[in-house]
Amino acid sequence: MTTRVLENANDLKRSAHPVLIAGEWRASAQIAIFQSRDPRAGHLLPDVYPVSGWDDIEAALASASRAAVVLRGLPNAENVIAAFLEGYAKRIEEEAERITAAAAAETALPLTPRLKDVELPRTTGQLRQAAHAAREGSWLRPTIDTQTGIRSCLAPIGPVWVLGPNNFPLAFNGIAGGDFAAAIAAGNPVIAKAHPLHPSTSRLLAELANEAAAAAGLPPGTIQMVYDMRPEDGFRMIADARLKAVGFTGSRSAGLKLKNAADAAGKKFFGEMSSINPVVILPGALAESLDAIVTQLTSSILAATGQMCTKPGLVCLLKGEDTEHFIGKVSLQFKTMPPGVLFSETERLSLLRVVDLLHQGGAELLTGGGNIPGVAISAQNSLLRVSAAQFLRNTALFQTEAFGNASLIVVADSLAELRNVLAALHGSLTGSIYSSKSDADDAAYEELAADLRPRVGRFLNDKMPTGVAVTAAMNHGGPFPATSEPHFTSVGLPAAILRFTQLECFDNVREQRLPLCLRRENPTGKMWRLIDGCWTQARF
Repeated sequence: MTTRVLENANDLKRSAHPVLIAGEWRASAQIAIFQSRDPRAGHLLPDVYPVSGWDDIEAALASASRAAVVLRGLPNAENVIAAFLEGYAKRIEEEAERITAAAAAETALPLTPRLKDVELPRTTGQLRQAAHAAREGSWLRPTIDTQTGIRSCLAPIGPVWVLGPNNFPLAFNGIAGGDFAAAIAAGNPVIAKAHPLHPSTSRLLAELANEAAAAAGLPPGTIQMVYDMRPEDGFRMIADARLKAVGFTGSRSAGLKLKNAADAAGKKFFGEMSSINPVVILPGALAESLDAIVTQLTSSILAATGQMCTKPGLVCLLKGEDTEHFIGKVSLQFKTMPPGVLFSETERLSLLRVVDLLHQGGAELLTGGGNIPGVAISAQNSLLRVSAAQFLRNTALFQTEAFGNASLIVVADSLAELRNVLAALHGSLTGSIYSSKSDADDAAYEELAADLRPRVGRFLNDKMPTGVAVTAAMNHGGPFPATSEPHFTSVGLPAAILRFTQLECFDNVREQRLPLCLRRENPTGKMWRLIDGCWTQARF
């Protein structure tokens, strides 16, 4: 991204794209303009986008606040919301060619299979899952105590600010991704911030979202989007009483700043921020399937040029002959596989800085570590190695996330030492253990699993972590710093909806004044009650 601060009247006349506020595309009260860059060809893309000033944000907050009131009183709101989500998914599919072409140009991600065949269907699929969850309503969790006359259920929290990441321009986009779908399904207005590395993709999505919202009958202000803003305006937005929650996917440094602002303002902040996703490979697994695991590991680390939040950034092994053979083969694959393209020059510099930090801190650089000159934004595939003893002497350094095509191998002298490594790990989204198909690794597995399981959101056995299935059983979350809240998932419905809700309790409130889900005469015929500790659908 290249940003230029506005300096004179001629700048103001430059045709930056409008922002989406209150159901309309309007000229931005911009304070700067920017363009995205093609990371493969190196040149700026032609479209110009605004960095919004506070006037844009104030207008969006005011509109979202009004929309929240209307949504709460909207008859059959769940059906209107579901109709929007389904209509939006259909429109995205109809414009798939334009959307994926824009995403490919802005991110250098492959048009096929990544964008067309994987990410776009995932995006429309989760929008439809959100529609189903909105109608089905189990996330409301009605609880009724008929003896005391006290009843409670979950309800929308209010306007939500969603910030998407650089690495999934569709499935995690602020105006179309999982956080967006979950917040809308709960009945909340969303103010989205496009990621400045793929603004054209976000604009195309927002145009379709606005059309679908109008067709479904959602109030203006339910769906809004700006492209970028100054950090100080973002902090001011969080502090504003009209905003109720934030959904964020991105870097740890940016996430912590936003989290601190949200904590100070008493706002809910749900951030996916950093993860090294440890993979433990036991001796029995190497003895049986060394070559297969080499291929699986290398493919998982280097997929999308290592720009996935579930990339294995730490590989843990026990000392041995097979281990040395394994490391040699992985290193050779890193050397021979052509490096991919990174999203931005900032990311390349950050990746090379982290690799250098690890190397200077005592890790052996097995391969890579350097820049690749040329118009494409690329860096060498980098693999480093450190002993468990070295790792334990500086656990903070060796857990620094290297976002991109790099990974760190840790070799332990004993099972006890490996357990100490796992015990020192920060929270991650995922953790994996590869073990023998026989019982050769069972004893070690039980000990290591006990150490690793509490430190990760999703625990895998004999499987690499890249690839997050959109299923109700998925947990795409984890202990800090993987996320800001260990009890939430950003993927998987209806569980992901719970983040953007608040618990409401009704004491001695007359039947006709209760939410529909708490009435005995529920027009839908569906109730969810807590019976013997289980959520059960029942008729009254």
